[in-house]
Amino acid sequence: MPLRYDTLTFLSDYGRVDEFVGVVHSVVRAISPGIAVVDLTHDIAPHDTRAAGLLLARSVQYLCPGVVLAVVDPGVGGGRRGVAVEVGDGASVLVGPDNGLLAPAVAMCGGATRAVELDNADYQLDSPGPTFAGRDVFAPAAAYLCTGVALTDLGTEVDPAGLLPGVLPVSHVDDNGDLVAEVLWVDRFGNAQLNVDPVEVDALVGDDESVELAFAGGTRVASRSITYEAVGAGAVGLVVDSYGLVSVVADRGSAAGDLGLAAGTEVRLRVVDDEAANGRAAGVSVNIGEPRRRP
Repeated sequence: MPLRYDTLTFLSDYGRVDEFVGVVHSVVRAISPGIAVVDLTHDIAPHDTRAAGLLLARSVQYLCPGVVLAVVDPGVGGGRRGVAVEVGDGASVLVGPDNGLLAPAVAMCGGATRAVELDNADYQLDSPGPTFAGRDVFAPAAAYLCTGVALTDLGTEVDPAGLLPGVLPVSHVDDNGDLVAEVLWVDRFGNAQLNVDPVEVDALVGDDESVELAFAGGTRVASRSITYEAVGAGAVGLVVDSYGLVSVVADRGSAAGDLGLAAGTEVRLRVVDDEAANGRAAGVSVNIGEPRRRP
């Protein structure tokens, strides 16, 4: 049977210490030999569906058309469904748990065109227990799709509108005129991506080259820059990152480390006042708040 898809992109929170990633690779290869398997990452923090959903949404527009196997599944073996979600009228299919993980990427692709619940045991592995769905349910489904098995053969068709949505923070302007943002992601270089579009910063400060960043316990003035180098040594900057969002950065340093930023930290952007500008010139140190707790 000819391949329907020749690329499978795989991400998980499995890490590389245990055998989990290798076993999933072998299951896929046994069912669909010859396809290319791209490991997007396996270093998502355990059970962090929010981080995984954001990572997948950032990446999906650059992934080869094909099948995406995404497994971050804290509810494994429980009541959550396993699903396969078609996007782009069949250009790609995303396979994983229905726990909000897939939703941001599906939205980035223009929404789902079809979806099924993975409830056909003919396309699953027999298992002594339900705790490794990545091996027993999701990997076989993804691999069979690559061999040309129809989406609807994998299980019962469901209304895509009933899939669990992702929960992503949205920036807003409060009654004081502050642009209230949140750190979405801190990369390994210490750049802290905010849920802020550059247009929002333009609307807030106009042509001003500096923006005041406010955290619990302190403030810092950041320069608006095109490159990291333009920020300058010892300073903090705002750049438009490679995904089109605003990031807090430092030149050859970790802005997140210097300021204590982490995913979930609230950051308020506002017009620079004279006191903030003087604080920048004097190099005032500040205390940075803890990441905002989630319910």
